[in-house]
Order: sequence, then C-alpha cells, then structure tokens
Amino acid sequence: MSAAVRAAGARALEAAQAALGAEHATVYGYGVVGARVGEERAAEAREAFDAHRARRDAMRRAVRELGGEPEAGAAGYALPFPVPDEAAAVRLAAELESRAAGVYADLVRAATGALRRDAAAALRDAAVRSVRWRGDGVAFPGLAERAAAAGPDASPSGSPDRS
Repeated sequence: MSAAVRAAGARALEAAQAALGAEHATVYGYGVVGARVGEERAAEAREAFDAHRARRDAMRRAVRELGGEPEAGAAGYALPFPVPDEAAAVRLAAELESRAAGVYADLVRAATGALRRDAAAALRDAAVRSVRWRGDGVAFPGLAERAAAAGPDASPSGSPDRS
C-alpha cells in the first residue's frame, strides 16, 4: 500500500471519527431540544433525534470498517448557549444541524465510494433540517457555517465541546 493511499485512509478515518463525535453530541443536544421545544415541533425534534441516532450507529460501523476503534459518547456535552425556553431550543436544533453539516462536508472531502455517498446524504439531510429549524438556508451548507465559526480555538469536528 502506497503512502498516499495510507494517508487518504487516515484522513477518511479522522473525518469519520469527527462525524461520529458530532453525532454523539447532536444526539445529546436533541435530548435538550426535545425537553424544551413546543408540542407543535416535538415530532420534528423526535424525527431528527432518531435520524441522528441512526447516523451515529452508521458512523460507528464506518470507523470500524476504516480500521479504527469508534469513540464512545461522553456523558454530557457543553451546549453553545443556554437553552431556557422553546425559542432557544429551536436555535439549538438549527445550530446542531449546521455543525453536523460541517463535519459531513469534511467527510465528503476525505472519503471515497459508499462512505462518501453516505456522507453527502447526511450533509444534505442536515442542511434540510437546519433550514426547517432556522427558516432560511445558506448557499453551501456545511461550508459557510464552518468558515464563520472557525477561530483559533475552533474544534476540528465542529461539535460541542465535551464537558
């Protein structure tokens, strides 16, 4: 195996681990969203929660297939802002989806084959959910948000920091 192939595999594994970490954090975040969001959006929150649990499980399998050991989820994650009410819960859901789109954009760039197709589908799904929660969208989901959020201390996975 050439050094270039090994390096590409390492990049794909790193991006898959980041996506797995983001999914762990997103599932946690949707637990908060579900507790605060109003009844009219509760079904939407539950669907997103279920979708991210399924993506998390798929990313565990992907990490294993790439030769890695899937990282376990943390007991809790720091949220990007306080979530005292329904309005904040809706903002959190939109932020979670934007962050998920960002890590899947990274995985699309790093992966090939079926994993790349799956990452592109996950990126699309997160972008659509973000628009539904936020009420508007961006031209290039997963990219614009990451550029705006990137700073000297930005997490490479774009996921909430573990606490």
